[in-house]
Amino acid sequence: MYHLFYFILFYLHHVTQGHKSNFCFSDRSFTSLDIMSVASLKQRELKYLLIEGAKELNITLSDIQINQLFKYKELLLKWNENINLTAITNDTEIITKHFLDCMTVYKAIDIFQVKTLLDVGTGAGFPGMVLKIVFPHLQVTLADSLNKRLKFLQVIIDELGLESIECVHSRAEDLGKDPRYREKFDLCASRAVANMATLSEYSLPFVKIDGYFIALKGQKIDEEIENSSNAIKLLGGKIEDIIDATVPQTNLNHKIAKVKKIKPTPKLYPRKSGEPSKNPLK
Repeated sequence: MYHLFYFILFYLHHVTQGHKSNFCFSDRSFTSLDIMSVASLKQRELKYLLIEGAKELNITLSDIQINQLFKYKELLLKWNENINLTAITNDTEIITKHFLDCMTVYKAIDIFQVKTLLDVGTGAGFPGMVLKIVFPHLQVTLADSLNKRLKFLQVIIDELGLESIECVHSRAEDLGKDPRYREKFDLCASRAVANMATLSEYSLPFVKIDGYFIALKGQKIDEEIENSSNAIKLLGGKIEDIIDATVPQTNLNHKIAKVKKIKPTPKLYPRKSGEPSKNPLK
């Protein structure tokens, strides 16, 4: 960001020579026009970051989608002052570590071939809300056990005018037994922090036969995959691929686990609330 800082100083100095503002380097005073100039430059750089980052993933964002994502960012920061939604509060990092990171799901699966999407343990809407904005044809269900997060997400839905998206207040273990949701989704995507065995028990019961469960994970996934392979098989899944993904416009690397649903999940699963996390399947 240093290049931007020095460019702003140069730019403001040039501008002030023209309109004779109160700006000066000695007393650091700014006019409202100067401040607006800084904000405008910052906004343009953030938009460039978002647009170019999406292009790296072969995603072209419309002006409407860009504005929706920026409104999402604005409301995320506002609500985060009162409820714990994210530890990331830097504008640039929200775009890279949240928005662009969520878009890397597109590296694992052609989302244009997906109709229904479930995000289990969605939190502040990652990745489900971002994917809905970027791929508006999706019918999206956002599930979370904390209602205050869902209230925030409903505000986002209303403010952005999104359709074919719902928020469901439930634990995954309970929702996975509900016939309205069990094995009804083409894709279940998750960025939740849990081991693969636990995430699979939360997610695979929702996926249709021939559908997919996608988990965004860290770099050190090999041992985790090895320890969860039997659980995934028991739940009706098969590990199809592990994809290396670099978050665009960053040096951040992670893995994406792609699990295909090849047979129905036994009715025993998911187990009762709390059991999948306390005693992951072996």
